[in-house]
Amino acid sequence: MKPIHTDNAPAAIGPYSQAIEHQGLLFISGQLGLDRVTGELVAGTEAQTRLALQNLQAILAAAGLGPQNVVKATIYVANMADFALVNRLYAEVFSPPYPAREVVQAAALPKGGLVEISAIAAQ
Repeated sequence: MKPIHTDNAPAAIGPYSQAIEHQGLLFISGQLGLDRVTGELVAGTEAQTRLALQNLQAILAAAGLGPQNVVKATIYVANMADFALVNRLYAEVFSPPYPAREVVQAAALPKGGLVEISAIAAQ
């Protein structure tokens, strides 16, 4: 196992790695819409989704990968009413063939986040 870390994404806010590379797979921890400098959430679902996706891409890049390498994504939303918005923003980053994915409404996300995205990528 090899930890992956980049200063281009927020530092972990708990006892976990930004990502772990193992046997050709990259397991990326859930990314919130956190500003990497301040460690604070940006305001609103759209801004948080965009930033979570940017943070995810920064971690992929640190491993020499890109969105095309993602095989599985999990998206947690605080409100399923945001599904269409999150879907639209997700489609700006990922292209066919899209990764396997689920979207789950969570009762609460860390730091009061509205969206959290994790992913598994393959080399």
